[in-house]
Amino acid sequence: MKVDNFRFQLGNREYVPIIIGGMGVNISTTELALAAEKLGGVGHISDAEVCYVCDQLFSTSYTTRKRRKYSYNVDNPDKSDLHFDLEEVAEAQKRYVEHTVSQKSGNGAIFLNCMEKLTMRSSSETLKARLSAAMDAGIDGLTLAAGLNLRTLDLIKDHPRFHDVKLGIIISSQRALSIFLKRAIKLERLPDYIIVEGPLAGGHLGFGPDDWHAYDLRTIVSDVIAYLKKEELDIPVIPAGGIFTGSDAAAYLDSGAAAVQVATRFTIARESGLPDNVKQHYLNAEQEDIVINTVSPTGYPMRMLKQSPTLRYGIKPNCEGLGYLLDNNGSCSYIEAYYEALEQKEAGKPLRVSGKTCLCTGMAKYDCWTCGDTTYRLKETTHRLDDGSWLLPTAEDIFLDYQFSTGEEIRKPSLPG
Repeated sequence: MKVDNFRFQLGNREYVPIIIGGMGVNISTTELALAAEKLGGVGHISDAEVCYVCDQLFSTSYTTRKRRKYSYNVDNPDKSDLHFDLEEVAEAQKRYVEHTVSQKSGNGAIFLNCMEKLTMRSSSETLKARLSAAMDAGIDGLTLAAGLNLRTLDLIKDHPRFHDVKLGIIISSQRALSIFLKRAIKLERLPDYIIVEGPLAGGHLGFGPDDWHAYDLRTIVSDVIAYLKKEELDIPVIPAGGIFTGSDAAAYLDSGAAAVQVATRFTIARESGLPDNVKQHYLNAEQEDIVINTVSPTGYPMRMLKQSPTLRYGIKPNCEGLGYLLDNNGSCSYIEAYYEALEQKEAGKPLRVSGKTCLCTGMAKYDCWTCGDTTYRLKETTHRLDDGSWLLPTAEDIFLDYQFSTGEEIRKPSLPG
């Protein structure tokens, strides 16, 4: 049994049932998403820090202009003056999405992972701008992530593509899904797909920091499928988190899943946005290097490598230029932790901020090494070279391994020469 025996039916389209998850900030690059699309699957891009991402890709200056506009406030712990220019947010989003979808060359699709927890000082307005601009730019699907998204559909219900674009929701429990569906039913706009993210996923988790290990993806997926059947709802269910081999994926498909979402193995793909030296850290990681902490200002627990530079940050908050996690009052728990540490700092000693980290800066600088639970197994998927480094596979190598491997086999990429 292999993944290629199955197909993912979404509306009137059929795809290879492999979805590459949306990893920000620009780890799921245009090139990575297009690799999946070319092979008939689904590739995500992420709109995390989209203005900053555009500056890096297209030499725009959204971040610089915002930083200059609010430069007077840089030493002020009160960030309530700071706002994103909604026209610029929409412009950046449209530019990024158009850049990606215009290069489609296969029979697959490009989706956007859009996180509710990127509150950007004005949660509803900025989320609406991002979603609307993505639809304007021709995105195939929107995956609503990082939150319950209870009011998200209301923000775009008047958009002309509201019933055209594919809409999905990431949930970690049947209860969270039932809450979301109550609003979706009232708007007569059910999700087109449901991604069930389990406790072994990378980055932010939808579980408590102390009880994540008490949950199991297979059980949650079974609960969700049973719930949908009881409610007579025919919505594709897509498990995510800890699906490391093609055999893992095929087992889920055989038990009723419509597709699988995978990400960890693609972090080390050549097309991934992580710097190559960071990819080597991932490949060298051992199981004990993978930790779950609560340093994220979002309030969600987060899985990452304990060697992540962001865990040693003592930097000034960069909200004037970035500020993607500022709540509607202009607050962020890292700001509070930073200024508290500053007050207690002893002369001659470096500043260390405990408990929280500046996630906006850490993600932008690729200093926050979020990872899945199976990251320590990445070394099983490729070759160690004579100089001690690891061969980086292409996204196509990884995708085809998922699609065609059997019997827990992992097909390593071919060695050069």
